[in-house]
Amino acid sequence: MTVGVLALQGDVREHVAALAALGEPASLVRAPGDLPGLDGLIIPGGESTTLSLLMESAGLFDPVAEALDEGLPVFGTCAGMILLAGEVLDGRADQRRFGVIDLTVRRNGYGRQQASFECELDVDGLEGGPVHAVFIRAPVVERAGAGVEVLAHLPAAPGADGPGGTPAGTPEQVAPVLCRQGPVLVSSFHPELTGDRRLHGLFVRMTKEERR
Repeated sequence: MTVGVLALQGDVREHVAALAALGEPASLVRAPGDLPGLDGLIIPGGESTTLSLLMESAGLFDPVAEALDEGLPVFGTCAGMILLAGEVLDGRADQRRFGVIDLTVRRNGYGRQQASFECELDVDGLEGGPVHAVFIRAPVVERAGAGVEVLAHLPAAPGADGPGGTPAGTPEQVAPVLCRQGPVLVSSFHPELTGDRRLHGLFVRMTKEERR
């Protein structure tokens, strides 16, 4: 089994290292010829507009869209979530998206770089306790469709101010941050930036389920 990692911009090395820690081979995807034979694809965190434009210039966007439409499992983290979502708010007019998960997301919804934060997340069905999550210029999920399984929400924080500087009790604090719809898994945060490989393991299991 081979998982591809989109290698045009963003946290490429970190995702490759996470897969290696699980004993799974990774293949770097930079051109259309890198797609055949993949069992899954990771779209990393980075800058969603830049990734969209780079995929266009590399001739990758349409071949990836076709592979996703045919059911290729995909894991999008942060910017990857934005590219996979059905609707993007506060995006650029020339920014394309794949629209393979029924989410409405807002770019940089938790604030800019200085508003980055970390927290513990309870993930449905994941053993081993909470997941430590790193949010950097993270998208906010403002709507999840009926067919989307929400695996984790951002916990409401006590006190006057919550994660990202939002007041305690606002919708952003209890927004979905880890979602799945069929072969599509997305996170608002960066699981590749911690030593916890359980979410990458979840995606590997998803790819193996699709091969059956």
